[in-house]
Amino acid sequence: MSPNDIRPASGTLGVLTPGMGAVATTFYAGVIAARRGVADPIGSLTQMGHIRLGKRTEGRNPLISDLVPLASLDDIVFGGWDPISDNAYEAARRAGVLTNEHLDAIGDELRAIEPMTAVFSHDWVKLLEGVDHVKTGESTMDLAEQVIADIERFRTEHGCDRLVMVWCGSTEAYHPASEVHQSLESFEQGLRDSDPAIAPSQVYAYAALKTGTPYANGAPNVSADFPAMLELAAQTGTPIAGKDFKTGQTLVKTILAPGLKARLLGVSGWFSTNILGNRDGEVLDDPESFKSKEITKAGVLDQILQPDLYPSLYGDMYHKIRINYYPPRGDNKEGWDNIDIFGWMGYPMQIKVDFLAKDSILAAPIVLDLALFMDLAGRTGQSGVQEWLSFYFKSPQTAPELYPENDLFIQLIKLKNTLRHWAGEDLITHLGTEYYEK
Repeated sequence: MSPNDIRPASGTLGVLTPGMGAVATTFYAGVIAARRGVADPIGSLTQMGHIRLGKRTEGRNPLISDLVPLASLDDIVFGGWDPISDNAYEAARRAGVLTNEHLDAIGDELRAIEPMTAVFSHDWVKLLEGVDHVKTGESTMDLAEQVIADIERFRTEHGCDRLVMVWCGSTEAYHPASEVHQSLESFEQGLRDSDPAIAPSQVYAYAALKTGTPYANGAPNVSADFPAMLELAAQTGTPIAGKDFKTGQTLVKTILAPGLKARLLGVSGWFSTNILGNRDGEVLDDPESFKSKEITKAGVLDQILQPDLYPSLYGDMYHKIRINYYPPRGDNKEGWDNIDIFGWMGYPMQIKVDFLAKDSILAAPIVLDLALFMDLAGRTGQSGVQEWLSFYFKSPQTAPELYPENDLFIQLIKLKNTLRHWAGEDLITHLGTEYYEK
């Protein structure tokens, strides 16, 4: 690919978030603060990351934003939907992630971001309270058409040249894809019939893809990873990516597990527990919503450690995950891991990790990077699953016949090599033999 094949990032980029709770409002606030020069976009690869080009001896390490044409923070406008009617400033105050000092400094812009009425059902998110801002319609297709109308109205009112959508809403109850999800024809008929197997997140994904809006799924919901959505993405030429932002405990797992595997140290048990008090914790107190999260969190270790190839090291590993709702913590979650490992001659050892973090502080730069990279993918003519963005997800979406790659470092190599390829630069293999050849 030539850099000339990438359409420029000119004009306004609208970033739409289904969900305007802690994650979305922290994202909005951070971008606004960064463009006003009052905070740094720490944690954002698109804003702070460098990328090596050519040989190590050449010393070429530009910012990623100087290598590929990314939308400027100054050109972003925000919109979203939420089943609670608070504007972004009120929602951010309620979430309690950011200080009043930070919020009041940018309160004028946050107050101007009013949520659109949401597609919401307590059948899918049982424990969320304060719901007062929900769409009604004659059918689920009617609701989808209302979201499509929202998207087009937002595009017009804000003069957007391009749009992206990043799911920042709650975790839905787990239901695997069923017959209605197997083709676009059956899915659209299911929308018209208000099939109860169609989740609210799937309505947003459908609306995004119908309007050619790249869609990234930040929750473990089954929202775009089924045949009907793959068919629609191909039909409209729209990128999709997901799922479930890789923020706290799973981020730690994808850092530690590759190291243990690389040194062929055995793992007999990995116990993970979390306490979390924000809206996400409240929702995950429902066993059906927790099931969705458990699936995306649990699969990471199996893929990285490959117990089928290394049965003596990982074949009998006991892996347990717990998430506990604890309101006093708010957005300050704590992830505690006890890892029982063994080494030479089978002697046992232990690793203990206590990660105290703000969930939304970790998620906000992911939302920004996904918005900008998905927009870039659209401007390069990409469509369908963007596996190169696996770096950001607990359960990366892939082509149906592929297993996901969960090793964080392999994911980063894949992401950067994709950018090098699109920029017309040589890929980096890290072979390095050229430095030692006579």
